[in-house]
Amino acid sequence: MIEPGARIPDLPLALSSGKTARWADYAGHWLVLYFYPRDNTPGCTTEGLEFNALLARFRRRKAVVLGVSRDSLAAHRAFRARQGFAFDLVSDGDEALCRAFDVIHEKVLYGKRHLGVVRSTFLIAPDGTLAQAWRNVKVAGHAQAVLDAIPSR
Repeated sequence: MIEPGARIPDLPLALSSGKTARWADYAGHWLVLYFYPRDNTPGCTTEGLEFNALLARFRRRKAVVLGVSRDSLAAHRAFRARQGFAFDLVSDGDEALCRAFDVIHEKVLYGKRHLGVVRSTFLIAPDGTLAQAWRNVKVAGHAQAVLDAIPSR
């Protein structure tokens, strides 16, 4: 598990825009990496919409927002277009990012146990270190809490 102050592992990011990025591409910017269980579900849609509504304010603070789930790039493109998200979604089909940030845990849904993504957000500082982590996130108001954690210039 990555702890605050630790450097972020340099893993490739498969973006819904069709590009592949690395952490170095975001050097000098704050990076908000929010992990969510699945595209097109009510909570995940609401969370994305809340981040999108505040996107201009994140950008004024030199912050980039990226949503991460295990869904495919095609699913991400459709979800992003349907919801009008102006930020990229990252496909983590091999679960490398999820495992690096320790967000896959046993969950119970309708009495059945399965491994799933625990809604979590990580704020990465401009120097590539983890500044803050939120785990077991409740959607309502979370995007604002993340924005509030980024110093204004």
